[in-house]
Amino acid sequence: MTWIITKYLITAAIIVAASEIAKRSDKFGALVVALPIVTIMAMIWMYVENESNEKIANHAWYTFWYVIPTLPMFLLFPVLLNKYSFWSSLLIGIMISMIFFVGLTWFLKNFDIDLIP
Repeated sequence: MTWIITKYLITAAIIVAASEIAKRSDKFGALVVALPIVTIMAMIWMYVENESNEKIANHAWYTFWYVIPTLPMFLLFPVLLNKYSFWSSLLIGIMISMIFFVGLTWFLKNFDIDLIP
């Protein structure tokens, strides 16, 4: 139980630090939060907990494919935010990401890459 609490505290501290940096500097904050911090932390925890290299490699592989459909949201969100409220813009951005995810999933099946378990 102590290990799980330690993981939560370290992971939370990193996320809080990233959000505090983002509040102070738009560019540096964006750079920090653009780093795959959550993925890196997950892979570190998996390694420390003796998961197989194959499991960690699969995690990195699928993360790559899951990131791609989110990228259009980050391009469109600033435009949407100028026209709609924050929450509406966020919801539209999430829906756009979902549409791109479905499209990417369908496209990748042609290459025997199955993103949906």
